[in-house]
Amino acid sequence: MAKENKAIESPQNETDAATSKIEAIKNLIFGENIVAYDSEFDAVKKDILTKRKELEDLVQDTRKELLQAIDNLSTDVNIRITDLEDTLADNVATLESKKVDKKTLGDLLIAMGEKINQK
Repeated sequence: MAKENKAIESPQNETDAATSKIEAIKNLIFGENIVAYDSEFDAVKKDILTKRKELEDLVQDTRKELLQAIDNLSTDVNIRITDLEDTLADNVATLESKKVDKKTLGDLLIAMGEKINQK
């Protein structure tokens, strides 16, 4: 059982040792500049996150404005359609009142014919 625990812990110890060796090599190569690089990377990361948040807010605002514009356009179209329907109904009513029924026209023509025959 003890051998199994050592076998399990051994890769972890090797990983820690490798990490510390990499850190030591990094410090030798970059030295003091690594702090400057880290701070620049952090500044760039913060700037990217800030810009991302601004873009997300802009997209959200644009989405709201677009939905409002669509709603306004829909309302305007519905009002215009209602106005057109009312105008069409008025025109149909006007035509109906001006239209002469065929039977009435026939009766009038017969009456005119009879008057002409009498004179």
